[in-house]
Amino acid sequence: MGILNLFLVASMPVLKVLLVTAVGSFLALDRIKILTEDARKHLNTVVFYVFTPALIFGILAQTITYDSMVKLWFMPINVFITFLIGSLLGWLVNLVTRPPPHLRGLVIGCCAAGNVGNILIIIVPAVCKENGSPFGDPSVCSTYGLAYTSLSMAMGAIFLWSYVYNVIRLSIEVSGSSVGECTSITSTGEPESFTEPLLSPKVYNTSEDNADSLPCTRFDGTTKLGFTEKLKQNVMDISRNLDVKKLFSPSTNGAILGFIIGLVPLLKNLMIGDEAPLHVIEDSILWMGDAAVPVLTLIIGANLLKGLQASGIQKSMVIGIIVARYIALPLIGTLVVQTAVKFNLVPADPLYQFVLLLQFAVPPAMNIGTITQLFGKGETECSVIMLWTYVFAAVALTLWCTFFMWLVV
Repeated sequence: MGILNLFLVASMPVLKVLLVTAVGSFLALDRIKILTEDARKHLNTVVFYVFTPALIFGILAQTITYDSMVKLWFMPINVFITFLIGSLLGWLVNLVTRPPPHLRGLVIGCCAAGNVGNILIIIVPAVCKENGSPFGDPSVCSTYGLAYTSLSMAMGAIFLWSYVYNVIRLSIEVSGSSVGECTSITSTGEPESFTEPLLSPKVYNTSEDNADSLPCTRFDGTTKLGFTEKLKQNVMDISRNLDVKKLFSPSTNGAILGFIIGLVPLLKNLMIGDEAPLHVIEDSILWMGDAAVPVLTLIIGANLLKGLQASGIQKSMVIGIIVARYIALPLIGTLVVQTAVKFNLVPADPLYQFVLLLQFAVPPAMNIGTITQLFGKGETECSVIMLWTYVFAAVALTLWCTFFMWLVV
């Protein structure tokens, strides 16, 4: 298949996303007032708790078998590698651009956590259904493509809420405690939103009896710990304050249930297939899941409008994130996946390899904006970062999709 044909196939899904995103931005305008801030929050809640888990559960329950489990074992490792390499690139961006301390965790998070779920769920089926797609029968391609992207979304959610959430939290806490004396983050000099009760209440204990145990005492310059002690203390801090419920997001729970139904023959025979006694349940779940992609795309467009209304952010920081996500990370990811293919760690399935490669080329995860809202720090900067990274994604995704398809077919 020629490069020009591949480019056309790759550009159509991105163009569809841009058009629906533009509709979402239009509906969010002050003159229209349909996707207002409250409307977006309520709609996002429905997507988060209903539509996306339904889509993931329905697809995984249909397609997961013991054979496919053996085939997909590399995907969690691949997602982990994207977070690891992205974190190192984020550290380099911080080193070069020197953003304010409270934004350094946001920079690492934007470089590490890609939108390995929602964007892939939009792009991959659209590529499958496009005329001239190199991945064979559109229906088979869409089914397996959604299975791959559903697992990708579940793994991305686990890493996002276990790692990026705490990186941003620690960055904000350290920036708040390293100025002047060691004070509580709920003191009058800090925003009230720092009292967000997502973490263990004892982290915010401001009593004098506990003053010596606060994490900020590590930065007063009087106590010097060795590398091993510092690492141990940081691991203890994260494990003590980690909100386990965030690891099991609705998407993750939907994936777990989908795996159970798919791997247990008795349950699968009860629910999956036109002749199954309870197939109406699976059909209803898939019906709800079909709403996830268009609604989510509208929300993305509405949220990006906020970035247009913000100003004053450090341009070099945004440029650094764009370079890391759309140049450095995809190049490194290509080497990673091709090495895995060479050593037979990944099966000779072009669609599967395409999804693995695409995980390195997607824009930052939209849920990073949710995390900044929870802490009340970096919301404006995050909106600007999301705006420009998703604007550049229109070009970058098209080019990388073209290259990846040429590489795997």
